[in-house]
Amino acid sequence: MQTGENDQAMRKILDMTRLISMVVLGLHFYEVCYGVFASWHLVSSLSDRLLGNIVRTGLFSNFYKAKLIALGFLAIALIGVKGKKDEKQNFKTAGLYLIIGLLLFLTSYFALLVRGKIQVVASLYMGVTSLGYLLFLSGGTMVSRIIRDRLSGDIFNRDQETFPQEERLIENEYSVNLPARYVLKGKVRNSYINYINMFRALLVLGSPGS
Repeated sequence: MQTGENDQAMRKILDMTRLISMVVLGLHFYEVCYGVFASWHLVSSLSDRLLGNIVRTGLFSNFYKAKLIALGFLAIALIGVKGKKDEKQNFKTAGLYLIIGLLLFLTSYFALLVRGKIQVVASLYMGVTSLGYLLFLSGGTMVSRIIRDRLSGDIFNRDQETFPQEERLIENEYSVNLPARYVLKGKVRNSYINYINMFRALLVLGSPGS
């Protein structure tokens, strides 16, 4: 059974996973664009030693290795995404975000081939890569929410308007039974609104259009 403690622990794990993804991507930017960080005076002997130790781990042995690791941690973090239901979300929109984001994230390398000032080239590369990262994050969030909603066993219909209602005719000598109709899973079904005891205080509530 899911408890509040379990949900809270899972959120912390997913947040940590997402943070690791961002840190790895930030280290990639720092290693690839070290020259521009130096021109911005954002380097120090401590950061250089730390970067040297990380380089010896093999994280930057390939240009795409760190980026793919960051993308992998991000994908793991997206598995447990929860959020408000949105009928406008669909796989087509989510897929478009994912594809565009992935293309920008992986092809941003060509921004480094642009001739220009090092500050402009580095800013362009980091900007395109970050945009792809955010688009992939948005698309993955949509997909995770859609899948979670469809697997949740929600009894409401596609319009989020109805649920199984009383279809039995329950009557006695004092009852008032109003025949009704409602839609469930795309089918029109007959039902009854049964007032079994009209002698007691009775309160009927309904939103407009109900």
